[in-house]
Amino acid sequence: MTIETKTKTYLNFLNGQWAASSSGEVQASLNPANSDVVGYVQMSTKEELDQAVSAAKSAQIAWRKLSGNERGNYLHKAANVLERKADEIAECMTREMGKTLPEAKGETARGVAILRYYAGEGMRKAGDVIPSTDRKALMFTSRVPLGVVGVITPWNFPVAIPIWKIAPALIYGNSVVIKPAQETAITCAKVIECFEEAGIPAGVLNLVTGSGSVIGQALTDNPDVNAITFTGSNEVGKRIGQGALARGAKYQLEMGGKNPVIVAADADLELAVEGTISGAFKSTGQKCTATSRVIVESKVYETFKEKLVAKVKEITVGDGLKEGIWMGPCANESQLKTVLSYIEKGNQEGAALLIGGKQLTGDAYEKGFFVEPTIFENVTSEMTIAQEEIFGPVIALIQVDTLLDAIEVANDVKFGLSASIYTSNIQSMLSFVEEMEAGLVRINAESAGVELQAPFGGMKQSSSHSREQGEAAKEFFTAIKTVFIK
Repeated sequence: MTIETKTKTYLNFLNGQWAASSSGEVQASLNPANSDVVGYVQMSTKEELDQAVSAAKSAQIAWRKLSGNERGNYLHKAANVLERKADEIAECMTREMGKTLPEAKGETARGVAILRYYAGEGMRKAGDVIPSTDRKALMFTSRVPLGVVGVITPWNFPVAIPIWKIAPALIYGNSVVIKPAQETAITCAKVIECFEEAGIPAGVLNLVTGSGSVIGQALTDNPDVNAITFTGSNEVGKRIGQGALARGAKYQLEMGGKNPVIVAADADLELAVEGTISGAFKSTGQKCTATSRVIVESKVYETFKEKLVAKVKEITVGDGLKEGIWMGPCANESQLKTVLSYIEKGNQEGAALLIGGKQLTGDAYEKGFFVEPTIFENVTSEMTIAQEEIFGPVIALIQVDTLLDAIEVANDVKFGLSASIYTSNIQSMLSFVEEMEAGLVRINAESAGVELQAPFGGMKQSSSHSREQGEAAKEFFTAIKTVFIK
């Protein structure tokens, strides 16, 4: 694949070859900053998906027989290729998805680190020795691969999320079929190219692009797919979980969030403002862990609000490839319309618009999907903008009297992905850790972000209660076999 990105149609990667779809249909991938065509991706059919699964099933037999160290060597090589191509892939990510180039470079570097982490996992323990009641017996457990793993990924982290699913799946002996979001399928294809250049055996890793209703559904329904790992919306995730459950496949769902930041009366307000802005507006708020609600104790509410609004006024919005731009566009027109509809809902329900709230238009914004960073106040917990995931640069300020009230409001949503608190009081920290219904809790740090070696996932309707990343990935991507030797 050596044709220039701008004029190129990206193909499926099936059984070690780049292959055209029988449909002959393609879809343009558009730059959300200016609507330029980045390239074209295929609208594939169920036929190509089934071919990918068949190839993965056949290849997995030999792949699982390699040692963990041998499989890890492929991941090391892929990491080296990704590192060499980091600038190219980061630029493609910015052009496809819109996040600023520094953020895209950071995400690509994270992809390299994830590959190297899981490459090392091939040399770590894969079971435990267990005492037997029979003194003449040896009993132990072994971790074994599941088989073919289907991977369905979103557009907001087109390098990191595919890699943090693909890498553990491969190192534990599974083969993979990935269906990326169409909006960022070119970036994902460039990641797959890194594995190809690393010499990954044919069929072990396969890519099929296309609509969720066709390719995602076929991946969910295929009887030879032993497990599905999905990141995306709650609506789609629940359908995938139900489909996998119906045929007895293992599934892992990472879905939405409505993540709170609590600002206590004794907080470092400068730090809290900095973390709130970073958590809410980086990546244009298009993170499942993005800050969406800011719950502030009344004693410091006015001071915090004043500092927050002043800092938000400094945010520069524009094409993420340009110098000096802090926040890029929404990823596509549909997402822009969704964000604007929630802003309108906030106005209708009586929240007070403090800053922002409009689509940006004019010369620099004419063909892009830009919206101002937006803050509402006078928000109550029952309002739509305090309950539903917006996935955009919109935050709701909620004033409370006590820390107890703040935690109660923070928990008053159906989601439980991440949460943070700013406080200098040890007891407040401990109460927050104990009472907060979230899979990730952070103290004096923004709600977004988790280190790659740590488990990641949510509670309530944010996930299927499994965890990704770190050693926790082993729990999903393997099965336990208990061995008894007399």
